[in-house]
Amino acid sequence: MPKVMHALIILTLFFTGQAENAVTPESQQESARTPDVVYVGTPDDMVLKMLDLAEMKKDDVIYDLGCGDGRVLVLAAQKYGCRGNGYEIDPERIAIAKANVRKNGVASLVSIIQQDIFTLDLSPADVISLYLLPGLNMKLIPQLEKLKPGSRIVTHEYGFEGYTPDKVFSGVSNEDNAHHNLYLYVTPMKQTYSAPQPQSSGLQTPPQQ
Repeated sequence: MPKVMHALIILTLFFTGQAENAVTPESQQESARTPDVVYVGTPDDMVLKMLDLAEMKKDDVIYDLGCGDGRVLVLAAQKYGCRGNGYEIDPERIAIAKANVRKNGVASLVSIIQQDIFTLDLSPADVISLYLLPGLNMKLIPQLEKLKPGSRIVTHEYGFEGYTPDKVFSGVSNEDNAHHNLYLYVTPMKQTYSAPQPQSSGLQTPPQQ
């Protein structure tokens, strides 16, 4: 092979590899951001209860905002066969979530994406899953208001202050023996009601105003 041709092939392979491994300005920006919360995983039995509250169906698309290790999406795909997107800005969590998706054989249904959740267009989602602090939940309101009617938002531990949940579940997980509160909101969300603080176990229906 002529030396010039050989050199061209080497250069082509080099730059192709560089392109595949390139870090885009967008991904650099996401990686540079500090996560808004410390990740704490929701016990699997509470995840399944969240999905049950949301009345998941096979043709639903679920978005998990701050997806951690991807467990919500993995369980949704396994139990209901539905598609889902998980969003994270922590590169370590992204890697763990992708590995979890592959390990559980649901890569054809679940995508893990590195992106700031406050920049997302949430309108394609049928179900939104959240485990964030109250202030972060409220920061998402402008995006959540663009969801199509009948979309379901299910949150762990913290609701939306000033909005009436359609269902509230309060109970103890068999996995960590801790008490957990779950809230379901169906869009359009109903305003003018403070998030309740459940005191007893079981499914509750908020008082009507």
